[in-house]
Amino acid sequence: MTTTLTIGASSVRPLGDRVLIKIVAQEAKTAGGLFLPDTAKEKPQLGEVVAVGPGRKEKGTLVPLEIKVGDRVLYSKYSGTEIKIDGSEYLLCSEKDILAIAE
Repeated sequence: MTTTLTIGASSVRPLGDRVLIKIVAQEAKTAGGLFLPDTAKEKPQLGEVVAVGPGRKEKGTLVPLEIKVGDRVLYSKYSGTEIKIDGSEYLLCSEKDILAIAE
């Protein structure tokens, strides 16, 4: 099942086995209470799925994705393409770049 994310006048519909993930902002301070500047923060790897493509083709058959809209997922650090839509950061990546569903 294909889903589309609509924000204002913008609309994004992932193709194939692609997934659109809204990146979850990283905490600005450490567990010890120190505030981190943006240059010291690691790239986030956690996000929420906001749209999914129809699936991938295997031997002429469409295989639906295991990931669905609303799932919180962990993804590979350097995977996909980061995009900004109306000031929010998103990641467009393949389902294979998703490592786990965070429950």
